[in-house]
Amino acid sequence: MSIALPSEIEQIIRNAIAEDVGAGDVTSRSILPPDLDVDARLVAKSAGVVAGMDVAKAVFAAIDARLVFEARVDDGGPVDAGTEIAVIRGAAQSVLMAERTALNFLQRMSGIATATRAFVERVAGTGAIILDTRKTAPGLRVLDKMAVRAGGGRNHRMGLFDMVLIKDNHIDACGTMTEAVTRVRRSPDSTLPIEVECRTLADVLEALPLGVNRLLLDNMTPGEVQVCVEAVAGRVPLEVSGNVTLGNVRDYGLTGVSFISVGALTHSVQALDISLIVSL
Repeated sequence: MSIALPSEIEQIIRNAIAEDVGAGDVTSRSILPPDLDVDARLVAKSAGVVAGMDVAKAVFAAIDARLVFEARVDDGGPVDAGTEIAVIRGAAQSVLMAERTALNFLQRMSGIATATRAFVERVAGTGAIILDTRKTAPGLRVLDKMAVRAGGGRNHRMGLFDMVLIKDNHIDACGTMTEAVTRVRRSPDSTLPIEVECRTLADVLEALPLGVNRLLLDNMTPGEVQVCVEAVAGRVPLEVSGNVTLGNVRDYGLTGVSFISVGALTHSVQALDISLIVSL
């Protein structure tokens, strides 16, 4: 590929092209002469935030390195309906072969970025940071999380391997929160950051002396979160998770928590409507 992207993303693009193109675009090669060149425009059909421009560009380049892709909007850029996002020039067969794969990436990533921006704007001024979760499309996590960053959010852990998150099932399985944290600190993974899920104020009070890096307040109301914030008094960062919506996220932000994680950013994506329009 002619565009420098992490190898993980390059592999995702190769897999997507293989899935869609297979042995070739039988429709275009049957109808269009190989020497027919076109100009094509990527146009937003609804307002939102763009993400995935480099990925879309890489798809066109992987199909045909001779195609010229000129971005008109950077990742994170807001667009209105009718905004021209990019121009592609080159062989018609190549443009149409790349079209659906490029749009699939661009529309999904832009949908995630658009949703993220809405949450970020809703908590503006509260000090709360919007985080994603692991509720991503299998195999596309790196792209989903890239899109969250484009929308102004931040990434939580990438997977099970880069942070310890002790949840209710872990605690229930070993008996107590204190025992769960003790076992982590005796393990080979003891140097990783530790976050503990708390379901009640009593859980928060148990976790405070354990010296963990963050407490996750799970499925609490804004009022319950406020009580926990006051009890913690800044001694450890707090994260809210569970049943967070655009309608209540500001209420959570105003409690004084540091982080609010929102699974809906990636598990309930509404793709941004983008079309490719071809002209001779």
